[in-house]
Amino acid sequence: MDGPGLYIHIPFCRTKCGYCAFDSQPWPGEGPEDYLQALLQELQQAAAGWGQGRRFASLFVGGGTPTIYRGPALAELLVNCRERFAWVENPEITLECNPNTVTADDLSRCRAAGANRLSLGVQSFSDRLLKRLGRSHTATQARQAVIKARQAGFANLNLDLIYGLPGQTSTDWRQSLQAALALEPEHLALYELSVEPGTPFHAQRTAGKLVLPEDDRVAEMAELANELLFAHGYRRYEISNYARPGFACRHNLNYWENGPYLGLGAGAVSSFDGLRLKNLPPPDQYQARITAGLPAFLEGEALSLEASFRETVILGLRMLAGVNLAALHERYGLDPLAYYGPALPRLKAQGLVDYDHLRLWLTARALPVANQVLSLLV
Repeated sequence: MDGPGLYIHIPFCRTKCGYCAFDSQPWPGEGPEDYLQALLQELQQAAAGWGQGRRFASLFVGGGTPTIYRGPALAELLVNCRERFAWVENPEITLECNPNTVTADDLSRCRAAGANRLSLGVQSFSDRLLKRLGRSHTATQARQAVIKARQAGFANLNLDLIYGLPGQTSTDWRQSLQAALALEPEHLALYELSVEPGTPFHAQRTAGKLVLPEDDRVAEMAELANELLFAHGYRRYEISNYARPGFACRHNLNYWENGPYLGLGAGAVSSFDGLRLKNLPPPDQYQARITAGLPAFLEGEALSLEASFRETVILGLRMLAGVNLAALHERYGLDPLAYYGPALPRLKAQGLVDYDHLRLWLTARALPVANQVLSLLV
């Protein structure tokens, strides 16, 4: 990346989905004004602090559902970000949204305020499965949201989809993929369902009330996605992400390269080359700290050089291009081939990793079991 990333967290949604483990909470109607005011105050603090003298390469407004706020409020937030921080030429500015929270006018306002990439949380084009997930939109609303985005001038569009859902068949998944491809997005993020502790889905699974597709079926869904997307001109550049040439998400690439990023808002995380800080997640507590002129940090973690090195290797191996050995050595003074000893030759003999004098990467065979492989390198 040619500069750090800026992340803004909006912790409100119309409804809380059964699988969601993010810092978010349901909120009726438009998002609260006092939260935005606290966010603007934190923006000012951060611009005069760590952000001073730095040129940011990307902005990602995520959540939650940022578009729970109307266009004028979001546009003001975007303008404040652009005016208070310095930016590289043509930064990537992403706005995350749900299909039933966007209007043509709101999207046009956000586009005029600088947003140039839209990420739609579609998750499925099956109304039956959307209802099972607890989503508040329909497949028709997802299609309509894409039309509105194009009319507003967005030429860089991502759609999120999930597979391995309770009750989902291979036919369901194929139909969702085909529906997404028919809309011709520049980017697709395809996530296998993860049942996280503390979510309603986790409680249902513990009670024996959540029946998920078998592992073999989920693997077939992943392979089907690879085949269909490749045939339509998309290239897989990270375990869960596919893009047309030139449309890989720059903000996320910075994350996988373990680059620096500044996180603002309730529950947001910042990472400064081994130092990680997390803001208070409850919006009311976050607002109270910011209003009092205090930092909103809840906790911090300073990684040792070796721990930061291992984290960079593991994050980088999520990308199909793998990690650059020379860049790692320049950054940490360490070579993974020497650092991990016999572990990497053993994984290579098993056909799970490969490397040369330039790069280290996961093989195609390793991608379906990437988490297990990467856990060996922690």
